[in-house]
Amino acid sequence: MKVSREVKTAVLVLSGIALFIYLFSFLNGQDLFSDKETYYTEFDYNSLTPSSPVTIKGNKIGKIEDIAYDFETGKTRVEFSVNPKLVFSKNSKVRLYPTGPLGGNAIEIIDANDGQLAKPGDFINSEIKQGLMSTIEDDLPKVTAGLDGTLRSTDTLVNSLNALLVDESDRGLKSAISELNTTLKSFKDLSYSIQGVITANDEKVSSILDNFDKTSKDLSELSAELKNAGLSKTVEDLNKTLVSMQSMLSSIDNGEGTIGKLLKDESLYENLDKASKEFQLLLLDIKLHPARYRRILSKKEIPYEEPTQEQLKNN
Repeated sequence: MKVSREVKTAVLVLSGIALFIYLFSFLNGQDLFSDKETYYTEFDYNSLTPSSPVTIKGNKIGKIEDIAYDFETGKTRVEFSVNPKLVFSKNSKVRLYPTGPLGGNAIEIIDANDGQLAKPGDFINSEIKQGLMSTIEDDLPKVTAGLDGTLRSTDTLVNSLNALLVDESDRGLKSAISELNTTLKSFKDLSYSIQGVITANDEKVSSILDNFDKTSKDLSELSAELKNAGLSKTVEDLNKTLVSMQSMLSSIDNGEGTIGKLLKDESLYENLDKASKEFQLLLLDIKLHPARYRRILSKKEIPYEEPTQEQLKNN
């Protein structure tokens, strides 16, 4: 069948109109061929635009359909649509949040996960998350106050430094720099003098270093000779001897052995002291009465007479 030119023109015009409508809707964020479920929420003010994204956990799942001012409540009523596959609770929160640091906003569904599923047309409560600019705006007075104090402190510091630079007294910075310069010059002259002394006595310094090197070698050889001579064994034997003497002195201090008993037994000391005194008296009696001991074999007994104090003192 032959189609007339008028029919073709009509079909072409209708197709163009349909394409224009689709493209216009698409550019406004609307998809005429997609299914969607619509919900509602409201805010105290409007910072959204039609076709602003609706997200969940950072994923876009819908968009803003309509924004209208409610004259009865004084709030902004927002209609938004989401993918029908999305399942969330009617007790969830719709959070308004900024999409960038300098502007642009979107809404996010914070799912309550309590099992009470939302149905298309339900009203979802909302909340607002502050953006960077709002936070800066709230904190700006504090920041300004702190900055004002910092600027005043900086101004005081600069004035103090200026006064220190201008000060010509002994405490001024110029005087301190001048004294430091003088000290550095003196140190430089001293280093030149030391260098001259070293240069003038180069041979002596070399001789001293040679002697020191020779002495070090001699000490090294002496150490080797002492090592080969068995010094370590001698020290070890001496250490053993000291340990033995320490053990012997400990035994004596504990009253062990003959010497220990002599030093620790008080009765033995008293007996020896008594015997010594009696022996002394015997010697004195022999000295005073020798005839008594010459007649030992005689039957005549000569009685013992205790010496007087004067005799004891004289003898």
